[in-house]
Amino acid sequence: MKALAIFAAFALTTTAVYAQTAPATAPSPPVVSAPTATPTCKAQAIEKKLAGAAMTSFMTKCEKDASAACTKSAADKKLAGAAMKSFTTKCTSSAVGT
Repeated sequence: MKALAIFAAFALTTTAVYAQTAPATAPSPPVVSAPTATPTCKAQAIEKKLAGAAMTSFMTKCEKDASAACTKSAADKKLAGAAMKSFTTKCTSSAVGT
């Protein structure tokens, strides 16, 4: 009976201690500074204030360049088949922007 009383006292004490501790917070995501991030083709076209045929030409060239860079990156990662196609498509679309 004495052991039960000691256990109950211990349980109440530890519960009070846990109730007073602050909950753990999730770490904040890393901050990416704007100068290090490569702007998308669409953002570059807007920044240059392109419109009409000039914008179409710029976007076509930029998309080809992005596709070539993404294909090279996929080859460097030794991707092949569906994995390469999926990676290249996602990479190119994120580089071009929408």
